[in-house]
Amino acid sequence: MLYARYDLAAIRKTFSPASLLPLAPTMWRYDAVLPEATPVSLGEGFTPMLRSREFPNVFIKDEGLNPTSSFKARGLSAAVTMARHFGLKKLAIPSAGNAASALAAYVAAAGGGMEAHIFMPKDVPAANRIECDYYGAKVTLVDGLISDCARKVAELKEREGWKREGWFDVSTTKEPYRVEGKKTMGYEVAEQLGWKLPQGIIYPTGGGVGLLGMWKAFGEMEELGFIGPERPNMISVQSAGCAPIVKAWDEGRSVTEMWPHASTLAAGLRVPKPYGDYLILDILKKSGGLALAASDQEILQATRHWAEVEGIFAAPEGAASLVAYQKLRVSGFFSSDDTVVLFNTGSGLKYLDVLDRGAREGSTGQVPASRAIAGIIGPY
Repeated sequence: MLYARYDLAAIRKTFSPASLLPLAPTMWRYDAVLPEATPVSLGEGFTPMLRSREFPNVFIKDEGLNPTSSFKARGLSAAVTMARHFGLKKLAIPSAGNAASALAAYVAAAGGGMEAHIFMPKDVPAANRIECDYYGAKVTLVDGLISDCARKVAELKEREGWKREGWFDVSTTKEPYRVEGKKTMGYEVAEQLGWKLPQGIIYPTGGGVGLLGMWKAFGEMEELGFIGPERPNMISVQSAGCAPIVKAWDEGRSVTEMWPHASTLAAGLRVPKPYGDYLILDILKKSGGLALAASDQEILQATRHWAEVEGIFAAPEGAASLVAYQKLRVSGFFSSDDTVVLFNTGSGLKYLDVLDRGAREGSTGQVPASRAIAGIIGPY
């Protein structure tokens, strides 16, 4: 995997926590450690770090307040910025939903005749499909998973000779700049906590680029003198219906196996084999973290619970981080004194059809989610 690198010793002379104070509250406030180009920006980043009303030492990083209502805005802002800088005209992406929406939006914002070519599963949340259409992207719906979409992109690239015609594949970990956009989440966590890192970060993991980016950010910040050698326990949470990282972690493997028959209402977690799996697993090990899974029913319950208790209408992927936190409290991995950041990666408004269907299908003969959740979500 390619990473963008910087002369941090030189940057350290002029870039400091104090230098950030007058800058605009977007991810581009960290432009000293981002690629040098005119940003294609819609105001992404610097999302709120909300203290939980239920757990005083828990903070919820609400990425649903980004443009296109998900954390994907960060990575695609950076990737499209550099694509425009290098004169690329046609960007293609396989996506489970939100990355497609973000690419389509930023390509539209970039102008100059740039095109977004989207390949997504035909059963993606309706919001993602409709967004891409309205942003003017060229959408291909694929009968399958994101892995099948990636295969379609690879086949077209081989057949059409995209490089000669300005085509470029912006798939996860296929280029270095989406990681750069995502790493700003790590800078923000540190800045919003007074340049102190929490004991733990719980991150919903599909492709895992956000986790890779934050880990890179922590290394950069140490070299810049912003933080010391401390690192959070990095926790990867996946859906029980598609948990290749969890399986590999539990079995002590350094890479994942393709997850068969992946199925979950959390579309962003339906990634049967992350490209950066070996990097994710290495970070979990180095940080003293772990991987664990949440069932769709637990995710639905947590989505409703966060809405009712915190006033946050989370994406199902984000709500999985609450399930993980509760399990880690029960197991004793985290105590009530530990500062833990839970990432909500998107807005529940992007999943209205999914959540409505999930509530209807899961309602027969079951306790309503708002009451059933007391079995796993309760006071300590």
